[in-house]
Amino acid sequence: MSEAAAGRPLLAGMSLGDLLRVPVVLPALAVLAAFLVGCLLVVAMGVAPGKAIAAFANGAFGSGYAISVSINRAVVFALVGLGFVLANRANLTNVGGEGQIAVGGIVATAIALYGGVTGLGWLAFIIPTLGAVVAGAVWGGIAGVLKARVGTNEVISTLLLSFIAIWLVYWCVQSEALLRQPMTTSATLPESAEIPFDTQIPLLTGDYAAPVTIGALVALLLAGVVHLVLTRSRFGFQLRAVGLNPVAAARAGIPQQAMVVLALTIAGAFGGLAGAMMLLGEQYSLKTGFSSGYGFDGLVVGLLARGSVPGVIAGALLFGFLRSGGISMEMVAAVPTALVMVIQGLIVVAIAGAAFWLDRGTVAR
Repeated sequence: MSEAAAGRPLLAGMSLGDLLRVPVVLPALAVLAAFLVGCLLVVAMGVAPGKAIAAFANGAFGSGYAISVSINRAVVFALVGLGFVLANRANLTNVGGEGQIAVGGIVATAIALYGGVTGLGWLAFIIPTLGAVVAGAVWGGIAGVLKARVGTNEVISTLLLSFIAIWLVYWCVQSEALLRQPMTTSATLPESAEIPFDTQIPLLTGDYAAPVTIGALVALLLAGVVHLVLTRSRFGFQLRAVGLNPVAAARAGIPQQAMVVLALTIAGAFGGLAGAMMLLGEQYSLKTGFSSGYGFDGLVVGLLARGSVPGVIAGALLFGFLRSGGISMEMVAAVPTALVMVIQGLIVVAIAGAAFWLDRGTVAR
């Protein structure tokens, strides 16, 4: 008879070590410990911890609007993380999410403003979104071709392409010949005009008091597709084979170069889609720095997930609420930006350390 059937607690008889090896327990304790250390740092900065915690909670999930904004941010992190996990299955490290978001945002804005899509119903936002996906795919594909043809390290190429894309955004919003809005006064900001209403991504709620976009459903659907592709498809098997042993994969007839290019192209497409979600679903105009580090946060989400699609979703939600709460801490409790970043970094390190300890314990067994 099982312990549950005998009426005894399921955790009865478990040692502390066994309890800590339960997958959810140690990461949760690690996050809690990181929060406590963060509170100590807040106190050291002379900010009342109660005020900082209240500001964080209010900004992250203190209202329907706060929760919706956090979820929309999590969508961007999830898309970049999904692209990272897919490429990483082939032992490729895509660190270019920031640049792929940037080019996706540029193309989505250009099509929404000047592509003649207004008045086309659902196509009014679908076409700019698809344009962003293609732009991100091209940006990731460039790194893939460089890797396959001349052996360029994809970490270097995707990172440098991100800097190029960020400067492209700057160029676009500074030049009236490109995407800068017409200057009516000297105070006109260097950004694009606001995109038309019917090119904006629709809301699931239909209410701007809780503006969750359909991007949340798209991200969940794509997460399911990526999970099936990686675990149940021939393509996923080939990616894994190329990642584990490129020589053996080539001898088995798997086109290694094509798989490398395709993996980074798909990862870039996810980044481009994330850019469209930001521009068409949240910001509505292109401006310098619009991606605001989202690509790098999505990279961390992908790293922490360790190849797990559910891990990507969980990590994206964590980072979405962390970013919203952190912004509120800066604005309401006057917690310095640098300290907010330190606290987020502590949480990342704590989760990564917990994952390492769990893996070590599994191997030891």
